[in-house]
Amino acid sequence: MTQTHNSPRRPEAPAGLRPDTGQEGTSAFVNGHFPRRRALIVLLSVIGGFLLTVVWSAEFVDQTIGDNVANTLLGHDAKETPIQGIAAGIVFAFVSGIAGTFTACNIAAFGALAPLTGTTTGSRFSRFVQPLKPLGWMSVGMIAVSAVYGAIVGIVGTSMPQFSTAPTTPGGLSPRSIQSMVVFGVIGLVMVYLGLASIGVVRDPFARLARRYPNAPMIFMGALIAGFLIGRPFGLFRQMFRDAAESGNPLYGAAAFTLQSIGNIVIMAVLFLLLAWLAGSRLQRWFTERPTRLAVLTAVAFIVAGAFTFLYWDVRLLARREIIPWYPLAPWA
Repeated sequence: MTQTHNSPRRPEAPAGLRPDTGQEGTSAFVNGHFPRRRALIVLLSVIGGFLLTVVWSAEFVDQTIGDNVANTLLGHDAKETPIQGIAAGIVFAFVSGIAGTFTACNIAAFGALAPLTGTTTGSRFSRFVQPLKPLGWMSVGMIAVSAVYGAIVGIVGTSMPQFSTAPTTPGGLSPRSIQSMVVFGVIGLVMVYLGLASIGVVRDPFARLARRYPNAPMIFMGALIAGFLIGRPFGLFRQMFRDAAESGNPLYGAAAFTLQSIGNIVIMAVLFLLLAWLAGSRLQRWFTERPTRLAVLTAVAFIVAGAFTFLYWDVRLLARREIIPWYPLAPWA
């Protein structure tokens, strides 16, 4: 009698690691369709994030754009006029949030909406309404983190690094700078990881959780955006921070920080809603023809934003403090 020997079964490739599998998506960030030239996509995206750090002018976006927007909306010089009372502080928080939309400590938020692009269908009204749900879930995570952090600032903010106004010195890092480097470095790396997951280079970190809680990825993204406040050095934000810390009022701190976060995404949300309303059906058809396009868009948005955030706040900052000898910069940067 002939005995058959069954060879050991080879383990299947992990879900999400093969190109063009056409698998079912595992979360809002991973649609299950992966492009073939993934290494090239990653390389070009990282280069794009790096080049953005080279040309980025903090003076232009913080002062020319940010300060002027705040001055126009408030009707007075935002930096020179003291914040008078809780009501004025809450208005200042929201306005300074809007003014900080395009700062280096907030620009990565635009990558958060890439997975939702082109997923709306139906009439123009439905295309306008559909994105409100993921935006709402993103706001849940954002408000939770910003409110808690604001309440902490209202209680112990005067002893936190962000309260300090001590000037930085060449060759050294202030506690405020270290906080920014840690926070934005982690956020940048997380966004790069999410970009890699969207094209199947690494596993989707939300694959299991999203099966039970489909909105968890957007809640997490909102929390990540709110995390920008924990490291933010933007001048108008620090002005609000000091006012909330000196008030000793955790409710005021929670309200101000929440409105700061909402202000940070107002312009981004409006642009996204307009895009969904005006071109949502065309984009949806374009992505349906080749689903890998959405995966590529998501990956590029996350990796460019993440690489920029990490390199700007953890490498270029070291060069600005003269701790490393050189970092390439455009003449205007």
